[in-house]
Amino acid sequence: MNLKNLKVLLVAGARPNFMKITPLIQAINNYNKRLGTRHKGHMDYILVHTGQHYDYEMSKVFFENLEIPEPDIYLGVGSGNHGEQTGKIMIEFERVLFRDKPDIVVVVGDVNSTVACALAAVKLHIPVAHVEAGLRSFNRAMPEEINRIVTDVLSDYLFTNCKEANENLVKEGISEEKIFLVGDVMIDTLLAYKEKAKRSNILERLHVSSNSGKIMDYCLLTLHRPSNVDNEKTFLEILKALRKISEQIPLIFPVHPRTKKQIEAFGLQGFFKNNPCLTPYPLLPKMYGIDPLNYLDFMNLMMYAKFILTDSGSIQEETTVLNIPCLTLRDTTERPNTITNGTNTLVWNDTEKIIEEAAKIIIGQGKRRRCPQYWDGKASERTIDILAQKIQIQD
Repeated sequence: MNLKNLKVLLVAGARPNFMKITPLIQAINNYNKRLGTRHKGHMDYILVHTGQHYDYEMSKVFFENLEIPEPDIYLGVGSGNHGEQTGKIMIEFERVLFRDKPDIVVVVGDVNSTVACALAAVKLHIPVAHVEAGLRSFNRAMPEEINRIVTDVLSDYLFTNCKEANENLVKEGISEEKIFLVGDVMIDTLLAYKEKAKRSNILERLHVSSNSGKIMDYCLLTLHRPSNVDNEKTFLEILKALRKISEQIPLIFPVHPRTKKQIEAFGLQGFFKNNPCLTPYPLLPKMYGIDPLNYLDFMNLMMYAKFILTDSGSIQEETTVLNIPCLTLRDTTERPNTITNGTNTLVWNDTEKIIEEAAKIIIGQGKRRRCPQYWDGKASERTIDILAQKIQIQD
């Protein structure tokens, strides 16, 4: 085979993307090292940050934590509704494609940047690889579900993290020749940075651990999904459960900017009581609101939590690998193996169910896991090896 150097465009736009891009960059570097300087066929990557998450704590700090190189291209699209944001990304990304003429575009996850960049590339007949393909919640009211479906239809190479994802794609008529079960690249990052995260002093800063190193029991909470925080009635149902749980165990709550905005919009500040220990957003006496955290601090809090309450997708996977019980504030999940094999339980916004499942965990009856196949820290290596081979063959 007459090998050529390959130009790869890696796209990141939002917080979960950064944890998926990190191991792919490292895998590309390792692939090139194995080839050596005397051989052709290297992969030269260009990192594109769309700027979908533009807040410092939600974006730049993750590049610093994970030692990701500064983006080669920053589109700076900022906020906006789904149509507006997707359109801005397509316009700006198309200019990049015309100028740089990549051999392939690699998109990750299910955010607006994912579908926008995939669509722009396909219209210019540039192959697309989708990392984390095939996940389905079967709830089209979720914007991410539409992004996932459309991106998978457009993609030439679909890299999945579980057998259920493969089955979803085949049922939708996608050729098995395009589908590759490689594992979860985000777990690569989790495992690679686990020891570094242990050195975070976040527990001391939050007064969760004593001078002797003893760590008190606590629950870690994340809450940001529009279906939970944009509807006042739904938000209140969840808050009732949280108030009850906080009577039994402290809740530590990094407050997402969207959630903080909705608390203020609904006038819910009076629902919370002040606690001077933690700032800037103190909540109930045993529910502590703090600023959004960087990746390493958050992972540290996750590793030592009694359990986690969340409406995130990625946290369901991370808690499964860490063997931490997880209660997910949603009625569906695109990650069903975290329920069947992992530590995850769906509780939606059902006040009584949230309280009931939390009570089980507090007395030691939380779910424990069997780690899914290929969640071993090598998913990104498998992805890049397959991709390099397939592009050369197609060429």
